[in-house]
Amino acid sequence: MKRIFTTILIITQTFGVIAQSNDALWETANKMYIEGKFDQAIETYQKINNSGYESAELYYNMGNSYYKINKIAKAVLYYEKALQLSPNDEDIRFNLELANRYVVDKIEKIPIFFITNWIISIRNLFSANKWAVLSLMFFFATLVFITIYLISRKYGLKKLSFWISLLFIVLFLSSLYFSYKQKQVILKDDTAIIMSPSVTIKSSPDTSGNDLFVLHEGTKVWVLDQISDWREIKLSDGTKGWLKATDLEII
Repeated sequence: MKRIFTTILIITQTFGVIAQSNDALWETANKMYIEGKFDQAIETYQKINNSGYESAELYYNMGNSYYKINKIAKAVLYYEKALQLSPNDEDIRFNLELANRYVVDKIEKIPIFFITNWIISIRNLFSANKWAVLSLMFFFATLVFITIYLISRKYGLKKLSFWISLLFIVLFLSSLYFSYKQKQVILKDDTAIIMSPSVTIKSSPDTSGNDLFVLHEGTKVWVLDQISDWREIKLSDGTKGWLKATDLEII
């Protein structure tokens, strides 16, 4: 038992040291950014990220740093990463839109059915964690009103608590679903940013495939399949093709 407690203590101390180290690196990186030392700021932010820590604020600052040194593809990549963790952040969306203005490829998006678009808009109101917290709140509220329904002897109160509990059940299931979908967006590695200055998209996963079209750095694509070191990608207009894995970076 003593050995178990010792192990737990060592793990706790290790995480404490890492947290303190990241706090110090965060302050150093922010100071470097303010001083205009953007390359050094990026290097320091990357150390924080390499420790296993990630947050919308970290990725947002990395995106800003890359934008300042005119590395647009990297800026877009980290703004997209930040947006995954904080989908309703207006600052991130604004800076991403600003960076995308410098992306060469302007690709039309396939129109989304208005109900689907409406659901996505609601889902993007909060992050996965916030939706999870809301689902727990709605669940406990449901239990409260179900309890009132079961123990109440007044018909009016019983009827009211029944309908309110139904409402909270719907809210609980909806928020749980949105939390799951937001988590899937983060965990599902199916979006990427083109990193090469320009890359020729092929009709098949080999160099002998027909040249279909050319993409430039900063363009967002969806990864559909992989064969060896080749990736099949799709654009927002539905166009598909193959490129080398080294030409893109997963968001």
